[in-house]
Amino acid sequence: MLRRLLIYLSKAKWAQQLISRWGFARRAALRFVAGEQLSDAVRAVNELNKEGIQASLDFLGENNKTEAETREATSRLVEVLDAIHQNQLKANLSVKLSQIGLLLDQELCEQNLLRILDRASENGIFVRIDMEDSSLTEKTITLFEHALQKGYSNVGIVLQAYLYRTHDDLERLASFNARIRLVKGAYKEPAELAYPSMAEVNASFDKLAERLLQLSKAAGFPSESADQITPPMVAIGTHAARHIESVIGMMRKMQVPPNAVEFQLLYGIRRDLQQSLSKQGYPVRVYTPFGTHWYPYFMRRLAERPANLKFFLSNYLKG
Repeated sequence: MLRRLLIYLSKAKWAQQLISRWGFARRAALRFVAGEQLSDAVRAVNELNKEGIQASLDFLGENNKTEAETREATSRLVEVLDAIHQNQLKANLSVKLSQIGLLLDQELCEQNLLRILDRASENGIFVRIDMEDSSLTEKTITLFEHALQKGYSNVGIVLQAYLYRTHDDLERLASFNARIRLVKGAYKEPAELAYPSMAEVNASFDKLAERLLQLSKAAGFPSESADQITPPMVAIGTHAARHIESVIGMMRKMQVPPNAVEFQLLYGIRRDLQQSLSKQGYPVRVYTPFGTHWYPYFMRRLAERPANLKFFLSNYLKG
């Protein structure tokens, strides 16, 4: 019930206008957001890189509904790519397609996406297409497939374990040897589209992770000297120790080398786990959002974990 309320609030304009004005809310959000400016993000990634951890930069913003907004967002994302290149950051870029036109026109969105992928290719940078709510799942996968069919090899996608369709989507993308980041999912979805219980979501996550490892093994693992620009085929996005331990156990059983799986965690959450995995020799990437449109992202993080909500409320009481 509480999770549903917080996800509702993440989309409610009245709540955004109210909560965004609270100074303590902004301070609390900065636990999960690297800052509001690109320079803040560059500093945050540099700190992660010093610890041997890579990043995925996310310029916050979604659900743009005018062509001008989508063009502006695309230009800003190109600036992020240039900053990664100029500062020699070990980072890739994450993109939400609703930010660059998916809600407005699919052709416009594809034009903007290809502009981003072209600049990323010039700069030797990988781009991960984020997955949003289920109303955009099919369109997102279709545009991803178009990019692969056009020969772009520097692009991957996110799949969400809580959707029933994801098992079929994984098989659909298997022929491309697609680079996939597996997550549980952070949006409110109807019971006819998504597993209603966390136990079912967890079981789906483990099953999908095992299938991803099988596909990666069939495709051939990266060499020990593989560059850090292109991530492995498999990325596991979770902070749950049981899932991470399960994946590592599968890797050992299937003789999957450590560099064939990248563990991805969120900025500001479980820094100890990030460092521990990195010290064990596993590639670790931290999803690092920045920008002024922090409210929807922040509310979804509160919905995901009670500990995050407790942190927020403690700041409220201090404020």
